[in-house]
Amino acid sequence: MAVNSNNVALFLFSAIAFLSFFGIGYGQDTIVPAIITFGDSVVDVGNNDYLPTLFKANYPPYGRDFVNHKATGRFCNGKLATDITAETLGFKTYAPAYLSPQASGKNLLIGANFASAASGYDDKAAYVYVAMQAPGVIAHAITLTQQLEYFKEYQSKLAKVAGSNKSASIIKEALYLLSAGNSDFLQNYYINPLINKVYTPDQFGSYLISSFTTFVKSLYGLGARRLGVTSLPPLGCVPLARTLFGSHESGCVSRFNSDAQQFNKKINSAANSLKKQFPDLKLVIFDIYKPLYDVIQSPSKNGFVEAKKGCCGTGTIETTSFLCNQKTPGTCSNASQYVFWDSVHPSQAANQIIADDITVQGFALL
Repeated sequence: MAVNSNNVALFLFSAIAFLSFFGIGYGQDTIVPAIITFGDSVVDVGNNDYLPTLFKANYPPYGRDFVNHKATGRFCNGKLATDITAETLGFKTYAPAYLSPQASGKNLLIGANFASAASGYDDKAAYVYVAMQAPGVIAHAITLTQQLEYFKEYQSKLAKVAGSNKSASIIKEALYLLSAGNSDFLQNYYINPLINKVYTPDQFGSYLISSFTTFVKSLYGLGARRLGVTSLPPLGCVPLARTLFGSHESGCVSRFNSDAQQFNKKINSAANSLKKQFPDLKLVIFDIYKPLYDVIQSPSKNGFVEAKKGCCGTGTIETTSFLCNQKTPGTCSNASQYVFWDSVHPSQAANQIIADDITVQGFALL
């Protein structure tokens, strides 16, 4: 069941009152001083705009319901769940995409976004996908490894803007967000026989968890102490998965959902081990599987009309410049009625539900 927005508002008011009572504040009416984001297309706010890659969303109809109806590189018709989360935490503007010109000066004080569409826990995920689907076409993504390198660079720039003491405080008290794993399965494992004929989904999941653990340890070593990580969503309910792999099932692709649930158990277990190893690390795995699955199974209860296909085009295979573009016929007029915007990514309306759940789950990070 999705979290009621009124409950979220009450929760947020209580959190602010609690932090204010104990004298915790950051001068700009935000609960945390900055938000620093890593990951994939679910949280990319435009880094791929500056890369030679197919994985871009800086053209209509992407962004048609965003601020000024502008396509920014977000893979959505409007706001991402992380945008909504930032607003809930009191931010008036969003942390900039690190590769953008906006990532400079005082803009760095509220954080930075290093996420890149097509990246995953496995640094090879994006390249494998394009090599198999479009041979000879340029592909590039900022791998998680490179995102950490950019974060180090960001720290140096932040110190010059804020001074060493304030920058150290921002790094320690910032909220860190990570979204990954979707590309690893949908763009790599399920379509790559070099992997899926050798490893079971469980074995591949364990490999990804090893990368997750390494990433968290590295991020901790760079000063992060509050990290929220999204679980896998119900992969088998993503429209693209239904189209390519669900011909024998009327609903979601059950084996994909089972894989996602198994992976989510693994990442929660890994997170518990990390918290024992680093007692001062606040680490929460956000369960986005259940709220999204509940909405997909009962769309009308949450104000949706369509949950099996996306708004853009036919909603069955369209994503990025492949078919979801300004010339795509059949794009819906009201994306708020759709759980998915394109064949992979949630609509702003669905992101609102995800963000509401994340806000409540993330109280332990404050």
